[in-house]
Amino acid sequence: MEHPTKPLVWLQGEIKTPLFSRLARLEAGFLLRQLQNGEHLTMPASRPMASIGPRCHELRINDENMTWRILYRIDNDAILILDVFQKKTHSTPRSIIDACKRRLRQYEE
Repeated sequence: MEHPTKPLVWLQGEIKTPLFSRLARLEAGFLLRQLQNGEHLTMPASRPMASIGPRCHELRINDENMTWRILYRIDNDAILILDVFQKKTHSTPRSIIDACKRRLRQYEE
């Protein structure tokens, strides 16, 4: 039985030029399409982000001179995009984690 394609619900962030290179946009789009089609992604493409909440993950996009992260949550009816940011440190900044938690609370109200 085929799963219906889940919509992407953008709570924050964009994937556009000039920030993302063409190849990074294509990779991000490919990975997001896999999620929409119900595929479960694992490392190195995606890892769980329990610090944000259940069913939350980060996509890892390596660009020409930088690394991008797309934080998302898998819901039954959609893929929620919580944030898109350039990864500059080893760990995800506390401010981004807190902002994602706040967005999820607002979304659920």
